[in-house]
Amino acid sequence: MRLWVGLGLSILSSLAAATELRDVRVWASPDSTRVVFDLDGTTEHTLFTLSNPDRLVIDLKNTRRSPNFVENAEVKGHVVQVRSGTQDGGTLRVVLDLKKSLKSKSFSLPPNDSYGDRVVVDLFDEGAAAAKPVSPMAPGVPGPDKPVIIAIDAGHGGEDPGARGLNGMWEKDIALSLARRLSALVDQEKGFKSVLIRDGDYYVGLRDRIDKAQVAQADLLVSIHANSFRDSTVRGTAVYVLSPKGASSEHAKLLAQRENMSDLIGGVESQARDDTTRAVLIDIAQTSAIEASHDLGDRMLSAIGRVNPLQKRRVQQAAFVVLKAPDIPSVLIETAFLTNAQEARLLADPGHQAKLARSMFDGIKGYFENYRPQRQYAEAGLQTVSFGRAPAAR
Repeated sequence: MRLWVGLGLSILSSLAAATELRDVRVWASPDSTRVVFDLDGTTEHTLFTLSNPDRLVIDLKNTRRSPNFVENAEVKGHVVQVRSGTQDGGTLRVVLDLKKSLKSKSFSLPPNDSYGDRVVVDLFDEGAAAAKPVSPMAPGVPGPDKPVIIAIDAGHGGEDPGARGLNGMWEKDIALSLARRLSALVDQEKGFKSVLIRDGDYYVGLRDRIDKAQVAQADLLVSIHANSFRDSTVRGTAVYVLSPKGASSEHAKLLAQRENMSDLIGGVESQARDDTTRAVLIDIAQTSAIEASHDLGDRMLSAIGRVNPLQKRRVQQAAFVVLKAPDIPSVLIETAFLTNAQEARLLADPGHQAKLARSMFDGIKGYFENYRPQRQYAEAGLQTVSFGRAPAAR
């Protein structure tokens, strides 16, 4: 009798200690598909693939499905179906039915303010990845018809929603809507071309945003956001440029810290992040780019100020990661406060969004009326590429 009681208590103890799988979320981007397993604690996991048909199997050790778990993950991208079942020894097996054979990588993420423990699986089309440019700084020869390229970065995305407004709107959705409107205006202008860093509801790592702008040989990077604050009366637009040293105010410092947390919320493999950090910080010759960013920021503040009140009348500085491209003048625009009732209503209004996008483009055009892009490309056989700016010919 004691033996059976002991075995029963052991089983109950094992079940109580098991990690619970609470949810499975699937995000699709042009480059990859991400599957996120939301857990209530840490667990070990392993992966292996099966073919005919193509599947990826993820074994979560000592894990069980939460009583509230519903196996209805919305399938996107490369994933056709998500299935799960319990294996011997308390392992939860999750099977991803795939459209084709894919390369995969996985990593675990610790809890943060938005999520608990997570296991992240990224799926890549190896053939498509091989077709991409190897180096974001690859030399090229600009022709006489080369357009001015504006990289437009919609902040946040995917499982990193950003700030939430009083009306239930998410910052990621407002940022994408404004980015698309600005992109349309840029593309309508002769001699200009836009590149959307994010054109859907998925997350792009902060330094991947820099890489995408460099691959596109962008002449400017404009990162679009919406602000939030505990005081709902605070309102207005602010424009930020990179500060390699201190922030221009305590608010700028706190805002940069919050925005730079996006990689922890959106999910970026820590080792990859460290490697990219070293690559970005190798080149510290950002003086001319920061000076040009100030010029652009001043013009954008002036233009946006005719549409929306300004929170800060001068360009602010802080160490935003997304602004750290050493070769591209970059600004980050906090368009308005989602936590201010009046500004939240305006941000939801398509007419006001159109005015904001137009004012941003007016600032960009004003900048290029006084500055022309100048890129000095490496001669054949050289390994370096330098970038600069020069006053427009008059």
